Amino acid sequence: MGSDPGPVQIVTVCKEDHSFALDKEALGRVLLAPEIRDKHVVVLSVAGAFRKGKSFLLDFMLRYMYRKNDEDWLGGDEEPLTGFSWRGGSEPETTGIQLWSEVFLVQKSDGTEVAVLLMDTQGAFDNQSTVKDCATIFALSTMTSSMQIYNLSQNIQEDDLQQLQLFTEYGRLAMDEIFLKPFQSLMFLIRDWSFPYEYGYGLDGGSEFLDKRLQVKEAQHEELQTVREHIHSCFTNISCFLLPHPGLKVATSPSFQGQLSDVAPEFKEELRSLIPTLLHPDKLAEKEINGNKVTCRGLVEFFKAYIKIYQGEDLPHPKSMLLATAEANNLAAVAAAKDQYYKNMEKICGGDLPYVAPDSLDEKHHFFFRESLHAFSSTKKMGGQEFCDRYQAQLETELGEMWQSFSKYNESKNVFSAFRTPAVLFVLVCFLYVLSGVLLFIGLSTIAFACDCAVGLAMIAMLTWAFIRYSGQYRGVGGAIDQAAGVMLEQATVVLNKSRGTRTAEQKKSS
Repeated sequence: MGSDPGPVQIVTVCKEDHSFALDKEALGRVLLAPEIRDKHVVVLSVAGAFRKGKSFLLDFMLRYMYRKNDEDWLGGDEEPLTGFSWRGGSEPETTGIQLWSEVFLVQKSDGTEVAVLLMDTQGAFDNQSTVKDCATIFALSTMTSSMQIYNLSQNIQEDDLQQLQLFTEYGRLAMDEIFLKPFQSLMFLIRDWSFPYEYGYGLDGGSEFLDKRLQVKEAQHEELQTVREHIHSCFTNISCFLLPHPGLKVATSPSFQGQLSDVAPEFKEELRSLIPTLLHPDKLAEKEINGNKVTCRGLVEFFKAYIKIYQGEDLPHPKSMLLATAEANNLAAVAAAKDQYYKNMEKICGGDLPYVAPDSLDEKHHFFFRESLHAFSSTKKMGGQEFCDRYQAQLETELGEMWQSFSKYNESKNVFSAFRTPAVLFVLVCFLYVLSGVLLFIGLSTIAFACDCAVGLAMIAMLTWAFIRYSGQYRGVGGAIDQAAGVMLEQATVVLNKSRGTRTAEQKKSS
């Protein structure tokens, strides 16, 4: 990402075949940094029609996040607006989905610290995007955000509400399984509001306006009635904010760079109300799926699962969306349980910590293994028991692999284990040298010569082993020497144990 924060493209739209690609590496760079990966995440997304000022609005949010302790966070009159790329004109600037590379850590009044992520989306209904492209980007941002800002121009049109139809169908299916509202906050942000004499600017006027627009009437088409009836049951919180026009210079001047001197006073006044309403620490709502708060690491799994179901030519069926959510929900629980096991084992035998006796380490492994399985099973998950059992089996397999790695790493810290081969060879050389002298003394010179040859071979093996360890070459030969030394040590141990057992038995008989 570099030293300076900036927008990072995570979802790209290919205009030729209208396919979508998730940049997993870029997503990981943003969300898997050690200091934030385990923090609960707040995702604020802005979506809506192209060239309606979504990036422009997000840059004021960035200004607030960087200056929230400053009373005059809006900035000076001649200060240019920087952050997400935006410009005036009729052509869209953002393609796909972008995240701001810096995730903001914010402490709430109850002492909890959350990670705040800002998301920008492709403008809908430009001259290169299909309806499916627009619906997909809107769906991805809605399903991964905790606060979706639906950026609209001048009014809420019927086709704006139709964009929500897919979610109301998904919501009904989801609530049959989890009995919770599947989505959190939706704000209709009406830009360039021209009727303040009917409904005043801000949240209060917006609330009155929204109540009227969501009324169910007999003259409406059945689909529109259904959307209106179910929208409240799908979102935990629905609001509306009426924002005035930013001014003629903002809309028409090609040299406008975001300086507040060219922005209408009433627009600046409403911005001072809107942005803190969204981003004040106590207003932030963590992303939740099935009642579980999602971490930055868990959000990566949801992006991976959702991008797969939007690759076809048609929009996915709500059942596919539900299955993808269940899959990501279980994968996030697996990742959290694995991370818990890894951290616990790291405290016992990781890094520069000393060698741990195998029996003690095995005992700790089984304890932490059971703890991780309990953490997985106690997390509320979707998909039913049989579906979740598959992921529990996957977790057990991956924990077993981690245990093997920790066990080998711990064994490498054993000083005797590291020098076992040269120690065995040295003892063998000494034993054969003494044996050769004894055999020569009693006149068995032929056998003594064979022992001398064996001494020579053992010393060559020792020197070869040392060279291989130093140079890293001929590792196969080094492995064979290690294996031979292990066999000799094992056989010697068996012989010693047998002789000790025989001696103990004779002592018991004599007593």
